[in-house]
Amino acid sequence: MRVGMLTGGGDCPGLNAVIRGAVRKGVSTYGHEFVGFRDGWRGPLDNDTITLDINAVRGILPRGGTILGSSRTNPFAIENGVERIKDNLAANGCDALIAIGGEDTLGVATKLADLGVNVVGVPKTIDNDLSGTDFTFGFDTAVNIAMEAIDRLHTTAESHHRVLVVEVMGRHAGWIALHAGLAGGANIILIPERPFDIDKVCAQVESRFATHYSPIIVVSEGAVPADGGSMSLVSGQKDAFGHVRLGGIGDRLASEIEERTGQEARAVVLGHIQRGGTPTAFDRWLATRFGLHAIQAVHEGDFGTMVALRGTDIERVPLSEGTKELKVVRPELYEEAEVLFG
Repeated sequence: MRVGMLTGGGDCPGLNAVIRGAVRKGVSTYGHEFVGFRDGWRGPLDNDTITLDINAVRGILPRGGTILGSSRTNPFAIENGVERIKDNLAANGCDALIAIGGEDTLGVATKLADLGVNVVGVPKTIDNDLSGTDFTFGFDTAVNIAMEAIDRLHTTAESHHRVLVVEVMGRHAGWIALHAGLAGGANIILIPERPFDIDKVCAQVESRFATHYSPIIVVSEGAVPADGGSMSLVSGQKDAFGHVRLGGIGDRLASEIEERTGQEARAVVLGHIQRGGTPTAFDRWLATRFGLHAIQAVHEGDFGTMVALRGTDIERVPLSEGTKELKVVRPELYEEAEVLFG
């Protein structure tokens, strides 16, 4: 059997571990061959390929990013995109395709599976917002990077008696902000699922200064005020899947706090630092297991499925289950943490 592989959407630590796990098991256990498609769905659209064998995946386990490259290409937004993909898969002798990605990449994979393409999905996103799986790889690394940044910011905030606002990724889900904020001892955590009251935020800031303590605020890039307005800055540009680029909530929030309280406030935007660098042990473990189980699903002909973490087990769920809805922070998870914000 000849198997195609691609990585789409935003990069994240652990992608190479998936590729390595699938190739090593596929070659050594099943005798399969692999072809890698470059830059997400652009690869099978343009027939841009590389050979994936044991030599190609040696030494890539600790590397961040993806050796296959990535993009946000949407073949369903391109004329004859689906036909081109089918033709190029056939031209490369691919009997199946492993698609590694998040909401958009797996959304394309789901549609292709419905159109008869033999696809197995692997869930990837640092935002941890894919339904069907308890955790996605990349999330743990992003949380640890953000937590370390918060740890370091505590000391400089105290030294200069200023508010520090840490903006982390999270368009629609506040998993990174919640986990990193709790682990880093933040005083206020603002997430998209729970619109915030800027007056209450400022009151909390003043309360912390009254006890001679400089507050740390962690905010997701997609957080919004409760009055229905938006404090996020957007470029106005949309990607191939219709997403606008968010950013600027940290700067806007710091400016509002400084103006309302008179306390100096600075914003720190972690941005793509959260995506880069070597994956944590947990992400290497999870990504490797995803790769091993993905090629097993391909070998068994169980197409139209996605590998998922349920507890400590790797299970298979329908591809559609992985993208049917965003997995957001449940109210009780945030509420149980609020006792720490006083």
